[in-house]
Amino acid sequence: MVSQLASYRARKQKLEEEMDTSSDRYRHISILLQTLENEIGQDWDGVTVLEDGSEPSVIMPDYIFKAAMLGNIKTILKWIYADQTEDRVNAISSVETLGSPILRLAAFSSHLDLMSLLLQLGANVDYRDIRGGTAIGILVRGEFRTRERAFRLLLSWGASFFPGELSSKEVCISSALRSGNRRFAELLESELGGRRCEIVDLPSRPELNGKTCVVEEYRKGRDEYIVTLESGRKESLTISGANLKRRDRTPDDCGYCVEFKNGRAVRHEFDSSEECREFLTMVDERRRPAVTEDDEARADRAAAELLAELDLEDAAVKQQPRCIDKGRSPGKRRAGGKKCKRK
Repeated sequence: MVSQLASYRARKQKLEEEMDTSSDRYRHISILLQTLENEIGQDWDGVTVLEDGSEPSVIMPDYIFKAAMLGNIKTILKWIYADQTEDRVNAISSVETLGSPILRLAAFSSHLDLMSLLLQLGANVDYRDIRGGTAIGILVRGEFRTRERAFRLLLSWGASFFPGELSSKEVCISSALRSGNRRFAELLESELGGRRCEIVDLPSRPELNGKTCVVEEYRKGRDEYIVTLESGRKESLTISGANLKRRDRTPDDCGYCVEFKNGRAVRHEFDSSEECREFLTMVDERRRPAVTEDDEARADRAAAELLAELDLEDAAVKQQPRCIDKGRSPGKRRAGGKKCKRK
């Protein structure tokens, strides 16, 4: 909370120095700052520690910010696996780049395999930057047709719409209409548009009850959806909304698995959720074990190798002091860099 307050103030001051006080950006950051100051209280002395119940967020090094924008899966996974005691999969960028979550950076250029891998590892699909922007909100800023697949991916993982913001349903629908994609706009207007669902109480084909599917299209006025089954032959069928129940993807129930192996991303499909979970367990066991303090030297060497791969200056990392929380269990998957408080 404290670092978030500092981030808002720094952003507002920078806009004031640039004489950009009449823009929507300035108005938005001013509202966020005022809201947070009201929450903290006007009598806060600026010194007393505020406990907001949230864990410190990990600040990603500059080379990871660049790798996320470029979709460099190998570099990002090496960094995440190098220290699983910290929540690197939900790392954020610096204040100067608006504290953007790593998933949002990957979504900016619609790096679908990287997005899937991050979500499988536990990335928060609704994690927000200091302006309140989410991964789904960043997609409306570009050419919609080139980003529809990224939209669908995030929706199947349970991405939320936030009223009155860039990530609102209304803004997303408007973006689809502007691009001429009326069919997808109508899908977004529906309750289950783009969502992963479970089939329930289907009398005509009881063998499908309990199966999972993804909503592909909405038949407006008839409350019917065209869905694609996740298992078997990927059968497509028309089904009533009354026979569908949302079942968002989760790391333990994702319905498919993207594996990065031998320098390339491979998507695995399964006939059942059980098969998927078994495969995920096998993949997880092959991952590098969590790094402890005794492994610090090895982690530093790995970071140096990554810098060499990207041909960046060593100073990019030296500016990010290394922090290790000695109170955490080394077996817990978290991820690293310096930290700040986020609400």
